[in-house]
Amino acid sequence: MSVVLEHIIKNLTNPVVIGNTDLKIEGLCFDSRAAKPGYMFFAVKGTKTDGHKYIDTAIKNGAVAVVCEETQNQTYKDTVLIKVNNSAEAMGIIASEFYGNPSSKLKLVGVTGTNGKTTVATLLYELFIKLGENTGLLSTVANFINDREIVATHTTPDSISLNKLLAEMVEQKCQYCFIEVSSHALAQNRVSGLNFAGGVFTNITHDHLDYHNTFAEYLKVKKQFFDMLAKNAFALTNIDDKNGMVMLQNTKAEKLTYSLQSVADYKAKIVETIINGSLVSINGVEMWTLLPGLFNVYNVLSVYAVASILNIEKEEILTKLSTLKSVKGRFDIVTGKGITAIVDYAHTPDALENVLKTINKIITNEQEIITVVGAGGDRDKTKRPIMAQMSAKYSNRVILTSDNPRSENPEHILDDMEQGLNEEQKNIMLRITDREQAIKTSVMLAKKNDIILIAGKGHESYQEIDGVKTHFDDKEIISELLN
Repeated sequence: MSVVLEHIIKNLTNPVVIGNTDLKIEGLCFDSRAAKPGYMFFAVKGTKTDGHKYIDTAIKNGAVAVVCEETQNQTYKDTVLIKVNNSAEAMGIIASEFYGNPSSKLKLVGVTGTNGKTTVATLLYELFIKLGENTGLLSTVANFINDREIVATHTTPDSISLNKLLAEMVEQKCQYCFIEVSSHALAQNRVSGLNFAGGVFTNITHDHLDYHNTFAEYLKVKKQFFDMLAKNAFALTNIDDKNGMVMLQNTKAEKLTYSLQSVADYKAKIVETIINGSLVSINGVEMWTLLPGLFNVYNVLSVYAVASILNIEKEEILTKLSTLKSVKGRFDIVTGKGITAIVDYAHTPDALENVLKTINKIITNEQEIITVVGAGGDRDKTKRPIMAQMSAKYSNRVILTSDNPRSENPEHILDDMEQGLNEEQKNIMLRITDREQAIKTSVMLAKKNDIILIAGKGHESYQEIDGVKTHFDDKEIISELLN
């Protein structure tokens, strides 16, 4: 496809344009190696490198237009320079224009928060597919255009890939798209230029402080999403989270709430819960969900609320919602040899506590919990001791092991985790760096009816050690051991 340059930069705020805008752009890129004849290159300042260093390379590869924050008084004979305050933000705005504003042609709903984003977005996608609607999904686990799966590389794709996917959804007649909106995506302007029909806030807890430095900064970034929503959109928040209403302070969108503890637009109550699900009452009507635990009731309630806001018949929502199962790697149950194993993505202290509390509520005094847990390398170190502490608090045995050590020494990560344990807790703890061996040991320790929680990696099918990714799937390994 090709679009006239003048048309795609029309929504930028006070750009400085050097060169002739009456030329056609054939494609967009922010990696100079991907530049081709007729392309527009975005010089984006990233966390590891600065795209301004690669302007010359992009032009050599055929770029005819460059969006940048600094020109350094450079001019290029056959290249248009467009100077802006923020290249990443401009990339989102231009990408949206280039692909024909696809987000305005379907109902795009964003889900943000620390925990629950993947589950809520995926359940919404599955619900609307079951309702017979053409629907898209953009999530950590996978991207879908109706029933066609596209491999996901980031929680929220870059703005060029994102608009390209949305344009494909429009082409495939999708009416709805549900997307996870991560704090990184907001900080890096990946959702700039998009028209959201609504946004959902799940909760906010300790995470990503390696990137955002402080909790206040993390909170501020999440809040940006609701600040950007339009007047005709909806903003749905979990008011049981102490920062739930903070998110909506400055939004222009319609404010709506969901809760298990307070008066809200959408209210749920747990009637009964077992390991395979919960009986819940939503706005006075009982339904059975195949998703167990308090945290999952919040997820199901938010899904019900979004579908209601989007004018789906309430009875139809409840009927279809009761058939939906756990998302891959989220309280994913494997049974065998009289043992129940749960594979869960819980990689924050709060998520780990939620899962373990749920397990504790549904077991008998004779059953024991064995938790296999690690923490990622090159990420927020402050949560490591808390992860170990939560595991020991709610488990009978704890095995500290590797998650994705990345470039860090796995033993040093386990040292950090162990610092969260007192002497009594250390007595129930084992250190087994090799994750596969740790999982095998948990099975050897488990008695009939015991529960093994394998936390941290969930749906991931790889392990990254010294920068190298090798195939590793928690569910695959535990399934083989138990069957």
